[in-house]
Amino acid sequence: MTSLHTDIPTHAQVTRLLTTRAPVAVSLYVQTRPDGSGDAERIELKNLAGTAVGQLRDGDAERGAVASVEEQLADLAEDDEFWRYQARSLAVFVTPEALTTFRLPNQLSRSVEVSDRFHVKPLLRSMTFTQAAFVLELTQGSVRLLEIVPELRPAEVSVPDMPSDVASAVGKSSIADRAPIRRLQGSEGQKVRMRQFARQVDQALRPILAGQDVPLILAAVEPMVSIFRSVCSYPHLTPTTISAGSGDTELIADARRVLDETHTEQLRGAWALFEQRTSQGRTATDIADIARYATAGAVDTLFVDIDATISGFVDEQTGAVEFRETGDAADYGVLDEISRRVWLTGGRIFAVRREDVPGGGETAAILRFAPGA
Repeated sequence: MTSLHTDIPTHAQVTRLLTTRAPVAVSLYVQTRPDGSGDAERIELKNLAGTAVGQLRDGDAERGAVASVEEQLADLAEDDEFWRYQARSLAVFVTPEALTTFRLPNQLSRSVEVSDRFHVKPLLRSMTFTQAAFVLELTQGSVRLLEIVPELRPAEVSVPDMPSDVASAVGKSSIADRAPIRRLQGSEGQKVRMRQFARQVDQALRPILAGQDVPLILAAVEPMVSIFRSVCSYPHLTPTTISAGSGDTELIADARRVLDETHTEQLRGAWALFEQRTSQGRTATDIADIARYATAGAVDTLFVDIDATISGFVDEQTGAVEFRETGDAADYGVLDEISRRVWLTGGRIFAVRREDVPGGGETAAILRFAPGA
């Protein structure tokens, strides 16, 4: 499969990050350019690493742990091969024992956080609204799968066992072959062959799409649209279809329009549910209240501003919040901790910009039940 140099975290990887505890845990977010040389990004990483190491030393972290973190970040900065391939943001998570990176298609704000746990909230943006998509261009005479992300050229994905066209898929020299198919002839027989072709395409795609949760956008015309939709097993096929055969430029523009529409519809639906639940007494916008509800497993959906940082502590048992005016190496992000508890209790998280949070604050929540019910 052709890589577009993004590493979208899986659900299991996010869970691992959210549950990591260490005496020293550093989280860095670096803005990157897919078409850049990587030199400016390396300098930025070194600057953020220097800030993190300074905070660790000021916080009296164990000397050997600080040295290990510093060494791992320096090694990453000097890895020429790694910096050749970037997306729009780079997330780096490091403890004295290990370093993990994710190259993300979202443009995230630069930041450095030092604590006993990772600052994962910005990373959740890539899980909320994916910027990547697959486009399946499907006609009677050809088929191809493209992978797209912002600001990068689309890449054609190699799919083993993919049939090349309808005729070859059903062992005929032409789809217009008039030999009967179980006594079906003419246009009805052609549709049977197209369905056989579509089923083979779906089967070939399964190993490629297994475990993915990015949208699959179909580029086709009728009757192929209806036929493929009737056999498609991938759960993230978008309801909107785009035109096939219009050229790559228009195809990709149409696909990105579908992605934007999908994101808008997801957020619109969540806002509508928030308004409905507000009338039922099942929403909250106060951070301290939401922390308690999250600790009790009562939050169904959380909206959280990805750029907001609020330092403090959240009690493990009660969810009571102790706010701090300024953060230090002993503090952690309260919003991160709320997000962690919602994630681990099966809640949905919308990591969005502040203007997309109901009420215009740092966070808002839809509750599973009314308080006191």
